[in-house]
Amino acid sequence: MEAAPHPRDVFELNGLERQEEAVQEALDRGRMHHAWLLTGPEGVGKASFAFRVARRLLGARPAPEYGLLGSSPNDPVSRQVSARSHPDLLVLERLGEDGKQRKVIPVDEARRLPEFFANTPATSPYRVAIIDAADDLNVNSANAVLKTLEEPPERGVLLLVSHSPGKLLPTIRSRCRRLVFTAPSEELAVNLVRLRADVDAADAQRLVHMAKGAPGLALRLAGAGALAIDDAAEEILRGLAKPDEAALLALADGFRGGEGAQRFELLLNRLADRIHEMALTQAAAGLAEGLDRWAQAWAMISQLPGEAEGLNLDRADAFWTVMRELRAAAA
Repeated sequence: MEAAPHPRDVFELNGLERQEEAVQEALDRGRMHHAWLLTGPEGVGKASFAFRVARRLLGARPAPEYGLLGSSPNDPVSRQVSARSHPDLLVLERLGEDGKQRKVIPVDEARRLPEFFANTPATSPYRVAIIDAADDLNVNSANAVLKTLEEPPERGVLLLVSHSPGKLLPTIRSRCRRLVFTAPSEELAVNLVRLRADVDAADAQRLVHMAKGAPGLALRLAGAGALAIDDAAEEILRGLAKPDEAALLALADGFRGGEGAQRFELLLNRLADRIHEMALTQAAAGLAEGLDRWAQAWAMISQLPGEAEGLNLDRADAFWTVMRELRAAAA
């Protein structure tokens, strides 16, 4: 299964007509705000929308078949954006040039904003910067962004993606026009995932459930092999009384390197979600015995991915710690 496309390469975006109308109205009235804060759950299309707006501001020709703010993938501006070569677009994100995810957006990159906006547009009506996501700015990076917001650039627009706007500096929030994004209907999300991830309806439903209704996140989960990992999580919980040691050893052996770190985090997330759902079902049925042990296991598993990364723990050792905790909870 192919990985989900980067937001810069997404041209079909459904269910965001209200947000598109807000931006189009600002353009039509000649009152384009210098900073837009795109807020909502992760995976509902905020970053794809930011690139959609950027292409329009950079002068891509409208393509009505792709929606109100749509642009053709074959437009020269679209091709430059996809190739990361447009001179009037700056993108700040955790993904480094080497393709590896960094812990935060470095302050050195955030400090590029004033110089970028100090220059007039090279080939476009506007200069545009996208921060995906503003939640990934550390204190120093956030202060560097704030300096740009305090002195709005002429013919410049800053698009900030945020999954948790409450964590941003109030002074950043107050200087932006906010656009709120919500998860689409379950039917729309399932149909989108079914088509783009090339899975059947049942698996699309599972992916959307894992992503709590966010289709973009569901597509990323599909590309990361989440269905197989969710199956593994189910087998682990079902077989705690008589575990398949060979299968567990194979799992633990697959936690090395960058992709292994992703599998480790995803497996623990799936275990935590399944434990949470199981505990809710038991509580609703009045079966309270043992729930305190499962709550303790859930808390430990939920925190472990961050601790493993922050403390550089051996992920295989951490996995066996999880197994001991689960067996104790099931005893």
